[in-house]
Amino acid sequence: MSPHNFPVRVFYEDTDMGGIVYHANYLKYCERARSDWVRMLGLDQNAMREQGIVFVVRRVEADFLGAARLDDELVVRTETISVTGARLVMSQEVLREGKPIFRAEVTAACTTTGGQPVRLPAELRRQVH
Repeated sequence: MSPHNFPVRVFYEDTDMGGIVYHANYLKYCERARSDWVRMLGLDQNAMREQGIVFVVRRVEADFLGAARLDDELVVRTETISVTGARLVMSQEVLREGKPIFRAEVTAACTTTGGQPVRLPAELRRQVH
């Protein structure tokens, strides 16, 4: 499967007192990109939740490689590393002018709304293999 690219523009509210993107916002950008990617795959997370199933992030390993600033145009690139019946591992990079300024490896899973593990949706597993 080809990488999913999600554009992000840095707004004033994203920056800290030094005028650079606050570190936690990179995780927000990545979350938005993952949500958009799932939507592009045709999965309706609202319908999943109504059926009692939600995605959860189990693990994140992140590296901060550079700094973004107000009005920067960024791209969050998401690629699948591996998928099993219950777990999806993705590589995510935040790029500025094609160069990575943030990298993360994210492990996601599905649970019931009560927190019990369940298999990833079959449609997701089919599309990302």
